[in-house]
Amino acid sequence: MQQKAQLFLRAFKYGIPRLGKCMQKQNLNHCPFADHYYNRIKLRKYHLNECLQSKPKISELARNIPRRSFSRKDNLPIKQENEKSPSENMDAFEKVRTKLETQPQEEYEIINAEVKHGGFVYYQEGCCLVRSKDEEADNENYEVLFNLEELKLDQPFIDCIRVAPDEKYVAAKIRTEDSEASTCIVVKLSDQPVMEASFPNVSSFEWVKDEEDEDVLFYTFQRNLRCHDVYRATFGDNKRNERFYTEKDPSYFVFLYLTKDSRFLTINIMNKTTSEVWLIDGLSPWDPPVLIQKRIHGVLYYVEHRDDELYILTNVGEPTEFKLMRTAADTPAIMNWDLFFTMKRNTKVVDLDMFKDHCVLFLKHSNLLYVNVIGLADDSVRSLKDGKLVPMTVFHKTDSEDLQQKPLLVHVYGAYGMDLKMNFRPERRVLVDDGWILAYCHVRGGGELGLQWHADGRLTKKLNGLADLEACIKTLHSQGFSQPSLTTLTAFSAGGVLVGALCNSDPELLRAVTLEAPFMDVLNTMMDTTLPLTLEELEEWGNPSSDEKHKNYIKRYCPYQNIKPQHYPSIHITAYENDERVPLKGIINYTEKLKEAVAEHAKDMGEGYQAPNIILDIQPGGNHVIEDSHKKITAQIKFLYEELGLDSTRVFEDLKKYLKF
Repeated sequence: MQQKAQLFLRAFKYGIPRLGKCMQKQNLNHCPFADHYYNRIKLRKYHLNECLQSKPKISELARNIPRRSFSRKDNLPIKQENEKSPSENMDAFEKVRTKLETQPQEEYEIINAEVKHGGFVYYQEGCCLVRSKDEEADNENYEVLFNLEELKLDQPFIDCIRVAPDEKYVAAKIRTEDSEASTCIVVKLSDQPVMEASFPNVSSFEWVKDEEDEDVLFYTFQRNLRCHDVYRATFGDNKRNERFYTEKDPSYFVFLYLTKDSRFLTINIMNKTTSEVWLIDGLSPWDPPVLIQKRIHGVLYYVEHRDDELYILTNVGEPTEFKLMRTAADTPAIMNWDLFFTMKRNTKVVDLDMFKDHCVLFLKHSNLLYVNVIGLADDSVRSLKDGKLVPMTVFHKTDSEDLQQKPLLVHVYGAYGMDLKMNFRPERRVLVDDGWILAYCHVRGGGELGLQWHADGRLTKKLNGLADLEACIKTLHSQGFSQPSLTTLTAFSAGGVLVGALCNSDPELLRAVTLEAPFMDVLNTMMDTTLPLTLEELEEWGNPSSDEKHKNYIKRYCPYQNIKPQHYPSIHITAYENDERVPLKGIINYTEKLKEAVAEHAKDMGEGYQAPNIILDIQPGGNHVIEDSHKKITAQIKFLYEELGLDSTRVFEDLKKYLKF
């Protein structure tokens, strides 16, 4: 693959800027992953335009399966004008930190989408898509482009914005919190902006301009969580909308990505282990796409462009390394993706997304926040399991005394090569303020230590993630962080597999558990190929329908399959009525079976035994995980405080600073 790609790129270099001069064009006859959107933390009176620059993120598909962020544009060696030295960047960071620390914490709000283009900033204000001049972005002086209420949706929000190259049009993807269905609107920018078109069920979308200066919108269509179709559309006097590619293999998904210099549009066809990329010339978008490398099982690669050269990021070579191949060099450079921020203790400003390329800051009041990065710093404590050092990240107040008596909330995910989320959440902040210890266990199956870390926790190695989680919690206790009677565990989606398995195998380590849309019935789900995501996820969980080895292995850890009469921690489960990713039926079956086992054990224990509480909270709507649901947040915190016998008065008073009750 590496040699072929280098040979191809040497030839390809001389074919730019016109594709196909040095190689034959190919029809895209076997040409869903994710849409990328922009998240920003914004102060009402201060934009973090440099440190918190909006960066592409990947929305979570399957049971929260994002494409790994290692392929994104922010980490490729693209030349920047007036590039600053590391010391200058550090000075800028210190200025931002100082500015942030002077702001009252309650002024923080999450902005869903915001993008700069030309001299304007495009964003959502209230229920409208608006734009304002860049220098006036912090003022109330903005132009309304579209009123979202015209779509007659319940509490709509803008998930993603893309502006046409010459700013004749702007496209925005709009969703609601209780549904994953999305609508892409196209607004013509003029003295009186007007909606030109709307498309349902759009996933990713990008603009290019053809040789006749006509704006062309490429977009992918998502049906039943599967993204296989690519369309292109034009507007104005020459309206057209055509499908020009459909992926035939149901285990693959398709997403679009515009190179950082906007020179090429890439059509990325992927499953969990294999990818294929086609290039569309940004100057000739009606020409047939060009194939970079035909899909080869186990080979993942992504494409970026700069100065008439292609950069290919691939997993060819060592499992946790990525080779950066460029046309101008005979020997490809090595890009190692095991990058970490090593934090100093008592840090005032902490990068909570330290394992990703997004800059999300967690601030503190005076000396309340303490961070100890376990497993990364040389002087830190590490959890050792099977010869593997398992990273953990721990937060607590700097002035905390007798940490063994403090409540502990452990977070885990460990699936799909996805990094454990550590972004700012108001409820996490108030827990730290109220004396809690927060621990994040970066177990195998996730992506924090590269591709091999993921490979060591999937398929017939899924039990490694469970062993890591157990070792992490025991290490925390042995190092003086809380104790089993004050230890709680939380997870969402596929993270529920490890949590449910731990509740079956080592329930004595925990006092209470909160789960959101948890994947608890792995065996029956993966045997039902009529479900929208089963075929896509065979590379993660295995194929129990056709592989007896996979079937028997899944039976060993599947939470539903291993429920037994014993003492369990109290468990609070939030599920969503029309969740397509984790079917409600599986969660209900798990809850009922668990209650039966708990009742049977209580009967055997006799009078005086205090049985755990098993609560299933079914929320309306068809979304998978709703992070900002105030009802869910308050219910989970209330549950944890009641189970641990703690006074929740202060925590709810503090939470009111952040949430609008």
